[in-house]
Amino acid sequence: MIVTCVHIHVKPESIEAFKQATLLNHLGTIKEPGNIRFDFLQQEDQPDTFLLYEVFESEEAVKAHKQTEHYLNWREAVNDMMAQNRKGVRHTLLAPTDLALW
Repeated sequence: MIVTCVHIHVKPESIEAFKQATLLNHLGTIKEPGNIRFDFLQQEDQPDTFLLYEVFESEEAVKAHKQTEHYLNWREAVNDMMAQNRKGVRHTLLAPTDLALW
C-alpha cells in the first residue's frame, strides 16, 4: 500500500473555492479501483490549512490516479489558490502485528 499525506496551505480568500474543487476530486478518487482511502481534512485552528490522506493499493494505482480527469482538473483549478506549494509526504503503514516487534 502507498500512503501519502498531502499538506496544503490555501490563500484565505480561496478557502471555499478550494473546498469545492477538492470535494469534486475526492468524489472521483474514491471511485477509482486502486483507491483504498481518500480523506479531505481542514485544520480546526488554521482554516487555511488542509490535509489529504491518500491510500492506494500500489504505485501503479497512484500513477493511474494522477492521470484521471478529476485529478488533472483539480490540480489546474487549485494551482493559484495555494499560498505555497503543496507537500506530499509518503508514510509506511504499520499493521498492528508490526507493533509487537517493538
